[in-house]
Amino acid sequence: MPNINYKHFTLGVEEEYMVLDPESRELKSHEQKIVTEGQKIIKDKVKAEMHQAVVEVGTDICKDIEEAHRDVTTLRTTISQIADSLGYWMGASGTHPFSHWESQLITDHVRYNQIVNELQEAARSNLIFGLHVHVGMEDRKMAIHIANSARYFLPHVYALSTNSPFWEGRKTGYKSFRTKVFDKFPRTGIPDYFESIEAYDNYVNILIKTNCIDNAKKIWWDLRVHPFFNTVEFRICDVPMTINETIAITALFQAICAKLYKLRSKNLNFIFYQRALLNENKWRASRYGIDGSLIDFGKEAEVNTRVLIYELLDFVDDVVDDLGSRYAIDYINRILEHGTGADRQLSIYEVNNDLKDVVSYVHSQFLTQ
Repeated sequence: MPNINYKHFTLGVEEEYMVLDPESRELKSHEQKIVTEGQKIIKDKVKAEMHQAVVEVGTDICKDIEEAHRDVTTLRTTISQIADSLGYWMGASGTHPFSHWESQLITDHVRYNQIVNELQEAARSNLIFGLHVHVGMEDRKMAIHIANSARYFLPHVYALSTNSPFWEGRKTGYKSFRTKVFDKFPRTGIPDYFESIEAYDNYVNILIKTNCIDNAKKIWWDLRVHPFFNTVEFRICDVPMTINETIAITALFQAICAKLYKLRSKNLNFIFYQRALLNENKWRASRYGIDGSLIDFGKEAEVNTRVLIYELLDFVDDVVDDLGSRYAIDYINRILEHGTGADRQLSIYEVNNDLKDVVSYVHSQFLTQ
């Protein structure tokens, strides 16, 4: 069999950050000052989000994980420096530990006004912070095949990213409450299996034709074939607290795509599972992070989540060196040993039962490598 070319598995990383008041530790509207100043330096790689206490950044198209690592580091550093100069803090957590959404301002923009008008309180209360990873595909037919198969692994990677244990001043009992907030939106969660790219396009076209959506970007699934780019976009994860966590998770998504592509090139397929089954694992990952069990559907048995993640690492191991991402993938072991962002937030909280301490800690980790 000829050597597989992994060059088309390019990467794009989008992160959503919290803008914080250094005194109160509350979320703070920055009146788009950070975005305005940021665009002078990093152009359209920074933009406003629906809530004014959120800043969104996105990398260039990166040829490999090292390039993505440099770009994410530059983006976080640049935004942090601008925030400091304006008297703000930055932080990366799937939810703010205690700020209430009712007091947060909405960005005045046609698209956001339209979403709020349609979704009402579901949109206004959607004060959450996520990570989106784009992995380049050779064409849309391959993209839908890989998306179908990659759905199985979404809960495993999501468990590693869990970083939102608090909501509006309460300890939720979840490692990731962010997705519970987002579930109020339509067209969210793990998508169905689509038998072809034509079947997917037909689905999108029916929604547009019947005025459910005006374009495919209003399909907010945990993973989607991007409507405009030749990418599979992974959207399930909380924004990780640190740079290294973001890069490790990005590398893992890329490796999953490359491994599924390799199987396809040998006329092998990974088994497709029903959305209803996969959602059981998503719920477990949301509730317990890496400390619970997921269902191994092949064995039809519960298995320790860490064990299944180690099995996933073994599954992708034969493509990691070709992708040049060994160092980034190895960091997954550190997350498994030292806990996710949610685990660390909870550890800080247990010391003094003070959510301001948690926010201070999250801020302190923003530039951590």
